[in-house]
Amino acid sequence: MVDIDAPPSTADVVLVGAGDIAGGGPGKQITADLIKAIPDAAVFTIGDNAYNDGSSSDFQSNFEPSWGAFKSRIKFPVPGNHDYTTANASGYFGYFGAAAGDPSKGYYSADYGAWHVIVVNSNCSAVGGCNTGSQQELWLRADLAAHSNRCTIALWHHPLWNVGVHGAANEMWPITKTLYEGGADVILTGHDHDYQRWTPMTHNGVPDAAHGLRAFVVGTGGIGFYNFTSEDPHVEVRNNQTFGVLKLTLHAESYDWEFIAQPNATFHDSGTGECH
Repeated sequence: MVDIDAPPSTADVVLVGAGDIAGGGPGKQITADLIKAIPDAAVFTIGDNAYNDGSSSDFQSNFEPSWGAFKSRIKFPVPGNHDYTTANASGYFGYFGAAAGDPSKGYYSADYGAWHVIVVNSNCSAVGGCNTGSQQELWLRADLAAHSNRCTIALWHHPLWNVGVHGAANEMWPITKTLYEGGADVILTGHDHDYQRWTPMTHNGVPDAAHGLRAFVVGTGGIGFYNFTSEDPHVEVRNNQTFGVLKLTLHAESYDWEFIAQPNATFHDSGTGECH
């Protein structure tokens, strides 16, 4: 478990962030400015932090001048596939240090407010797999059993549910199953360069309003946009034209979400959910 400066468990807390962030275009500064305007929030990233290769130089030239302005507030970084283009994601782990967890794993957890926050490494081949019985899945199962928080959120890069060009990351089904069976509430992913909000579902993609996992794809951190390539009736909201970050206000037994869009954008999404 990562040791972070956490507020009292009875206090509301705010998380804000996105994935697919820092390349050569202006998007990374647009989203960095949105986060700087929410100074009380802890920050998460959902992978592909520094393009193109996640090297130390990519982090210094692309991430540091933009999102690096609030590096001390990034409590929950997540590695993406571009971060692993550099061997062992050494640029990523070197940049984020202890906040990113054990470099041989890249997965970790911490309590934040009343919530339990779990970071999964969806670069499965780099950490011995994501399948049932893998080291990571066994760790996740034990971690869920060891924490009695009513509210749990999980973050990783490659989405199981996705209508974008990359399609479904089916290798994440066992992890999603373990989260569903463990009573988790929310999943945040990136990878596709768009925003998607899915109806709460079981690990098998069956709607479950009472106990389902509500998944978001938030690949809107700055690199650009992809086309949607499929339809799914369980996608409640989607957009691929707007840079922005997802703000989550985490209460003791519920949460509010709001997509904070770039200036002058017409797209907006917000709502609330109850923990299981």
